[in-house]
Amino acid sequence: MRVMFSAEDHAFMSRALALAAKGRDTSTPNPSVGCVIVKEGRIIGEGWHERTGEAHAEARALAAASESPAGATAYLTLEPCSHHGRTPPCAEALVAAHVGRVVAALEDPNPQVKGRGIARLREAGIGAEVGLMAAEAEEAHRGFLTRMRTGRPWMRIKAAASLDGRIALANGQSRWITGEAARRDVHALRARSCAMLTGIGTVIADDPELTVRHVSCSRQPQRVVIDHHLDLPLSAKILAGDPPLILGVTDDADRRRALEARGAEVVIVQGEGRKADLAAVARLLGERGFNEVTVETGGKLMGSLLRAGVIDEIVLYLAPMILGDAAQGLFALGELTSLDQALRPRVVDVRTVGGDIRITARMEA
Repeated sequence: MRVMFSAEDHAFMSRALALAAKGRDTSTPNPSVGCVIVKEGRIIGEGWHERTGEAHAEARALAAASESPAGATAYLTLEPCSHHGRTPPCAEALVAAHVGRVVAALEDPNPQVKGRGIARLREAGIGAEVGLMAAEAEEAHRGFLTRMRTGRPWMRIKAAASLDGRIALANGQSRWITGEAARRDVHALRARSCAMLTGIGTVIADDPELTVRHVSCSRQPQRVVIDHHLDLPLSAKILAGDPPLILGVTDDADRRRALEARGAEVVIVQGEGRKADLAAVARLLGERGFNEVTVETGGKLMGSLLRAGVIDEIVLYLAPMILGDAAQGLFALGELTSLDQALRPRVVDVRTVGGDIRITARMEA
C-alpha cells in the first residue's frame, strides 16, 4: 500500500537531506545520512554522519535533542542500521529513545541492513515508513548505493575540451583549455570524491598532482594510477603527499621496490592481455570502500572505461575555442560502423561556469 506523506513530512525530509550534504565529502565509506527529530511540529534535534567511526546521524540528533524524543518523529535519509559495526545500531537507539514514528527516504541496500532496521522498529511498535523523497535521497547517496548494489563505486569521468571536442593539441599541450572558474569547479568535484583515478600516460604527459587545492577540503581523495608495467617516474608529483595506489598488470620486483620506497602502495591486478581488466579495477576500488571515484585521464583510458561499462557519469567542460582535427579527441572508442553502436548518455544538467559550459550526462543502465 502506498504511503501518503504530508507537506510537513516533505519539509522535514528536505531538511534531513540538507544535513546529509554536510557530511558528503567526509563520511566515506559510510553514507552521509541526515536525521531530523520532530515533536509537535517542532525540530527538537538534528544531526548528520560526518566521519566513519564517529556517531551516526540518528545518535547525533538524539544527543542534540532539546527535550525528550519520546513520541517524536525521526526523519532519516536512509534506513537506520541494525548491526553492530564501529558504532551501535541506530535502530536500537531509536527504540530506546521511544520515538513514535520513523520516516526513511530509502531502504539501505547494505546486506547487513536491508530492511532489518525497519523491521526492528516495527517489532518495537514504532510506525516506520519508507519512500519519502526517494529520488532525492538516491541522488544524495548515489555513491554508497552504487557500491552496495554493484560492488563498485559511482565512477565519473571529468574532461575538459574545446567546442570541437578536443582535449589537447597534437603535441600534448592542454593547459589551460578551460578557465579559472571551471578549474575551481573541478576541485569541488575532487573534494567530494573518495579517489581520483588516472593512467600512466597522463602522469607521464602532464605530471598531475590530482589533489584538492582550490576549494576547502578536510580530507584528500586517494590517488590511483593504472600503470600496467610499473613505469611511474620516481620524480612524479603524484608520489608526493599521501601515498598513491599503483595498479599494475605485470610485476617487476625492482620497480615495485622503488615505488614502495617512495611510499606508494603497489597492487597487481587482473589483466586482459597486457592491459588491466577495468571491471576488476572497478571492483577493487569498491572493495577499498570508495563510494565515488573521479577519473581524470586521457582519451585512450576514458574510451576503455566507457567500453568496459564501468562509468556512470560524464562531467564535460566545454571551452569557447576550436582546436581543429589534428588535436587530440575526447574518447578513444575505435571506429563505429553504425549509429546504433553509439553510446547515448542522458544529459541531466547544462550550465555555464565562468566562460565555459559544463555538461553532466549519465550513462543509462
